[in-house]
Amino acid sequence: MPAQRTLLLSLRPRFAAAILAGTKTIEIRRRPVNAAPGTAIILYASSPQMAVVGTARLAHITVCPPDDGWRRFHHEFGLGRDEYNEYLDGAVNAHLLHVTAVNRLNEPLPLRHLREQAPFQPPQSFRYVAAGDPEGLRDLVVR
Repeated sequence: MPAQRTLLLSLRPRFAAAILAGTKTIEIRRRPVNAAPGTAIILYASSPQMAVVGTARLAHITVCPPDDGWRRFHHEFGLGRDEYNEYLDGAVNAHLLHVTAVNRLNEPLPLRHLREQAPFQPPQSFRYVAAGDPEGLRDLVVR
């Protein structure tokens, strides 16, 4: 798992704002994320904001049954139990991305601006930044 790859993470705008504010330190995913501690993360806020809003680093990932994840970390999720249960309904494990070193961009990088630079489709959940991605996105990659 090379730490040099940068993870592009799509978030609902309220969760992106909570991460940037420091009130949410764990992002929840249903699918495994193959990333090493220290991996750089670019935070993309989905509709209606549709913009890159910040960067962070992956501290580590906890994989555990949903009930265990709630019991241990619920105060770091930025959402209530019902919403957590609904999101993870049917999932065997919760994949909990602990984020650190969060930085808000001075100005959000809008999707329309990224698409002016190169063909670009933000991920539904996450993906890695690729060489063919817009320059504005690649400029955020921290080595």
